[in-house]
Amino acid sequence: MKENRLNKKTWGYFSLVGMIIFGMLFTACSDDDDAAGGGPITVDAVYLQDVDSDVPDREVTFARLGQLLRLEGSGFTGVRRVYINGFQSSFNPVFVSDNSMLVRVSADTPTIEAEEDVRNTIRLEKDNSETVIEFEIRSSAPSIDRVSHTLPKPGEEITVYGSGLIEVSSVVFPGDVVVTEGITYDEEDGEFFTVTVPEGVSEEGGSLYIQSANGAAYSPAFFHVERGVILNFDGMGEIGEFGNTIRQGQLQSEPIGEGNVSQGNYLPIRNDSIEAFGAGKNRVAEVFTSGNESWRSQLTPFIPATTPLEEVAFQFDIYVPEPWVGSGYLKILLINNFNGGEWSGGVYNYVPWIVDGEVEPFETEGWTTVTIPFTEFYLFSDDEDYTFEDLLQYRESATYKNFGMFFENSDFTLGQVTGSNSEEEFLSSDTSVQVYTDNWRIVPLETPTVTDFPE
Repeated sequence: MKENRLNKKTWGYFSLVGMIIFGMLFTACSDDDDAAGGGPITVDAVYLQDVDSDVPDREVTFARLGQLLRLEGSGFTGVRRVYINGFQSSFNPVFVSDNSMLVRVSADTPTIEAEEDVRNTIRLEKDNSETVIEFEIRSSAPSIDRVSHTLPKPGEEITVYGSGLIEVSSVVFPGDVVVTEGITYDEEDGEFFTVTVPEGVSEEGGSLYIQSANGAAYSPAFFHVERGVILNFDGMGEIGEFGNTIRQGQLQSEPIGEGNVSQGNYLPIRNDSIEAFGAGKNRVAEVFTSGNESWRSQLTPFIPATTPLEEVAFQFDIYVPEPWVGSGYLKILLINNFNGGEWSGGVYNYVPWIVDGEVEPFETEGWTTVTIPFTEFYLFSDDEDYTFEDLLQYRESATYKNFGMFFENSDFTLGQVTGSNSEEEFLSSDTSVQVYTDNWRIVPLETPTVTDFPE
């Protein structure tokens, strides 16, 4: 599936570039007099080159950082320098003829911080002439990567992370509930904004939709997906009670957490009767669903079985009130067919105190959401084109269909966490860390597309 999409995109790119080169060569050959570059530069139109669009060569009046432009006019032969918003932009002379040239808007091009006299301009220079045209340059389109808590209660504040989140003016929650007040944002880098969750958010969930100074954006469709809950310890889903598993009677319900507080019953990984987990041990605590749940009947009405598996994830809420670092991790199991210590198969090991290969203590002020795409589970982490159907069949063919978690406290290497060849070893030690979890759920990750040019 990915290969077919890649081929289509690749052929589209080569076809587009081929047509441009042919047009340039044809024009250059038919106008030898201007080839010396002696004529004045004129720009009649600017086109956006976008092989992913239904209109790959579109006349535009603005462009964003990183986009490829085709200038159409005359006198381009001999152009030596192009400045966009005063920033010198590179171009390939191969793609220059007298009547057309390609230039990319560099990601380093200043936008609102550009000097006023050069803001929203393109200047072309050659030895004997130059020209300046007015042309709007916008920052890269905003994007949303994650949300601090995707199953909050009304009145709780959430933080939305991404890029280009400057001057966020409105947030539309699932159910078309619009918030325009009380939004604060990262003025310096545009990497996040905060907003209070209103009443009336749809229980079906979906994407957040925002408007900002850089344009509009959707989050993945993972927000407030109550219908995806498989276990919340309060009646949605059934906890499995067998062997050494944590029982319903060992759950806690006293409100904990600051800001986003606990919601009814929740699971403490380490019971009060356990002072610490010993070093070098696996499966020191475990909890499972009953195994009677049917993901197919519950989930496929809104996550079709044909959905690419990279667009489906497991979410859970976590609260860690004291720093967690140096030892211990959560093993998340698709089925109950593992004994502990595995770094392969239908499991994923969650080690939040290792970030980008570096050790960082992990703790939370309140409850926050963890999102793990199913393609990060080791069984599905290769380059195969898995769908949700593959995961459903894997669970349905299992003898023990319980979904669950272990707390493990054994040694491991950095390479096991990152998938690299690193042999750097993390030796376990006794740990009294307390990890709370709640609201286990399956969510879609598809992100609706926002375009500057609706078809």
